[in-house]
Amino acid sequence: MKLRTTTTIAGLLTAVALGSPLHAEERFARIPVDKMTPDQKKYFDNVMAGPTAATGSAAVQAGATSMGAPFNVYLRSPKLAEALRQTSEYLRFNTSLPARLNEFAIIIVGQHWQAQYEWYAHTRLAIKAGLDPKIPEQLAKGQRPTGMRKEETAIYNFSRELLDTHQVSDENYAAVKDLFGEQGVVDLIAVSGYYVMVSMTLNVNRTPLPAGAEPAFPNPAAKK
Repeated sequence: MKLRTTTTIAGLLTAVALGSPLHAEERFARIPVDKMTPDQKKYFDNVMAGPTAATGSAAVQAGATSMGAPFNVYLRSPKLAEALRQTSEYLRFNTSLPARLNEFAIIIVGQHWQAQYEWYAHTRLAIKAGLDPKIPEQLAKGQRPTGMRKEETAIYNFSRELLDTHQVSDENYAAVKDLFGEQGVVDLIAVSGYYVMVSMTLNVNRTPLPAGAEPAFPNPAAKK
C-alpha cells in the first residue's frame, strides 16, 4: 500500500538541523529535573551522560532540564526506564550489526508503525551512516526500495516479513544468518522488537515533530 507524503529527505534533514523545540501538546507532560524523584533523577543523569546525547537528539540536549519522549515517558517507571536505557544503548551503539543496517531496521519499524518522531529521528542517522537517501524516500511512501545492496535487501526482507506476517521464512532467515551469523539474527530481532515498543510509546504519547518538520506519513487523527 502506498502512503501519501509531502516530505522530502532534503526537507527532513533541514528540519533536523534546525533543532527547533517540540511544538505540540504531549500526553505525558515533561517532568523538570527539580520535580524528579531520586530514581528519576538517576535515570535522567545516566541518559544525559550517555551516548544518546552525542547524536544530536532533539529529545536529549546538553544543559536541558527535562527530556523529550520516549525518555520522558519512561520516567513514570524509573526502574523500567533504567533497564530500557541499558538495552537501548546496546542495540544502538554496541550491536553486532553495522550502523547503516541497524538504523535501516529501525526506520523499517518506524514506517510500519507510522511513528512520525521515530522516523524523523532515525532517518538522518541512517543516511549519516551511509544509507542511500533514496531508500527512505521510497520506504516512506510504502514502496519496496529499489537499488538496495545485498545486506540491505537481507535486512529489509527479514524485517518486513517479520512485521507483516509475524514469521520469517527459511530463505530470509538464512540470508541474514549467512551475512551476520546467529548473533546478527538475534540483534536484528531485538532492535526490531525494541523499536516496536518505542513506536508504541511515541504514538501513544502523540510525540510531536520539531517545529518546521513535516510529517512523513498521513496524520491518523485527521481521518477522524
